[in-house]
Amino acid sequence: MSFLIALASFIVALGILVTVHEYGHFWVARRAGVQVLRFSVGFGRPIWSRTASDGTEYVIAAIPLGGYVKMLDERDPDMPASADVERSFNRTTPLRKVAITLAGPAANFLFAIFAYWMMFVIGIPGLQPVVGAVTPDSPAAHAGLEAGDRFVRIDGSDTPTWEAALLALLEGVITNEPFEVEVVDTDGYARQHMLAAGAARPLTEPGSLLPGIGIAPWRPRVPAFLGDIEAGGAADAAGLRSGDHVLALDGEPVADWEALVGHIRARPGERVLFQVERAGALLELPVQVGAIDSGEAGGGVIGRVGAGVSVPADLFAGMESELRYGPVAALPRAARRMVEMSVLTVKMLGSMVVGDVSVKNISGPINIAQYAGYSASVGLVPFLAFLAIVSISLGIINLLPIPILDGGHLVYHLVELVKGRPVSEQTEIVGQRIGLGMLAMLMGLAFYNDLARIFG
Repeated sequence: MSFLIALASFIVALGILVTVHEYGHFWVARRAGVQVLRFSVGFGRPIWSRTASDGTEYVIAAIPLGGYVKMLDERDPDMPASADVERSFNRTTPLRKVAITLAGPAANFLFAIFAYWMMFVIGIPGLQPVVGAVTPDSPAAHAGLEAGDRFVRIDGSDTPTWEAALLALLEGVITNEPFEVEVVDTDGYARQHMLAAGAARPLTEPGSLLPGIGIAPWRPRVPAFLGDIEAGGAADAAGLRSGDHVLALDGEPVADWEALVGHIRARPGERVLFQVERAGALLELPVQVGAIDSGEAGGGVIGRVGAGVSVPADLFAGMESELRYGPVAALPRAARRMVEMSVLTVKMLGSMVVGDVSVKNISGPINIAQYAGYSASVGLVPFLAFLAIVSISLGIINLLPIPILDGGHLVYHLVELVKGRPVSEQTEIVGQRIGLGMLAMLMGLAFYNDLARIFG
């Protein structure tokens, strides 16, 4: 089921973003007087098509991994004999070619603004960025940060939620310079510290930012109450029931759910005595712990009993934070968020080129599909956030001066604008081959990262 949700979410997300990108090209081409022959979402065999009265064919194709806008061009050997050559792309002015080329990425940036605007109007929930623990002799400890500190501002950016704090920390880290953090302690006093995080590359490995700095986010202590019990599992067979309060395991008191999980994971295949409270009565139930592969690199076999946790409704009381604005006030904030995320993405790409940021941050379709499914299952706001950042990434990647991408075509059109004549077809053919090779290497790296995340 999770696979189907991820696949469906990925197809929906890609369909939306491809349509937005290609519609940008389409809309400007039409207004520049260029005839559009086909607007296709997807590649390969059409599964649906319709030809409008103006001659444009609208297509949904079988392979949902992109799309294209085919414009009338005299260099195309399949150009219709009855076509109006004056409306061909190759005959339009260089400035109009530039506008048509830029329109696709511009549409992606505009869509990101729209997505962020919707998020701000609906309300972005989050948790206050409170430090739970500081690792001794770490950059955070050297800076003077303490458990209970709440981030207020990092490197000039407000941090009302952990999401905002993580982005600000990442942006500060990739500068490879000390940056200022402002916190409020448990007594309400504000303090400023300079955080020298050290070399950026190891900190930008996936999942390494906070541990590398020496910060553990605040986590509530979840009581060890059992939630859903897996039918036929070890807990069910032993007689454990939803609502049971686990007091001890093998005579050792259980402080919270985390302690319970740690005890069970460390005892695959062993018999563990559960001491539980149920409706005021104390029970002792022996449970034969199951053994499964952890699925983590070096994780080995771990114990499992097939019981979930019962999370109290007020677990995060007093720690929630929400960003919400009216429709008018949300618009400039959405535009600013798009610009901030675009700048951060460009900085990350630039730092990857010079080796200051790990290339493991490049994700392929497998990881993107997984996150699409996760964000869609959580709710509308997380899915909109996913669409916004992927749309920004598509816009920026398409602007890279790589032949076959919009950025490569933009270079050709700018050369034509300067020289007064278009580049030769031979130059374009060579450029396409180079561009395909570069994209193949990039996709190969992305797939490698995806598979490495899965198989460790």
